[in-house]
Amino acid sequence: MPKITFIDHNGTARAVEGEIGATVMETAIRHGVPGIDAECGGACACATCHVYVDDAWREAAGAPSSMEEDMLDFAFDVRPNSRLSCQIRVKAELDGLVVTTPERQA
Repeated sequence: MPKITFIDHNGTARAVEGEIGATVMETAIRHGVPGIDAECGGACACATCHVYVDDAWREAAGAPSSMEEDMLDFAFDVRPNSRLSCQIRVKAELDGLVVTTPERQA
């Protein structure tokens, strides 16, 4: 199972194993990772699962869709590496993925 490291805005890291086919958001919720609210349950209808994808993983994680970009307009402190974790599917190529949660969710 691919390992994903979630780093909170204070720098605390939590490494968890993700199930292939699940989303990064589902993985965070399953493991009780703080900082991922996921109010819409993964429907890309809010911005409460916003994360910053580590630069080394941006290409592997892929670019946001236009719908995701529209939802990111509602996120707090959006950056070029911002993604909604509900839109990133866990796959073998993401083993070692590192994401950081913002100081707060929208």
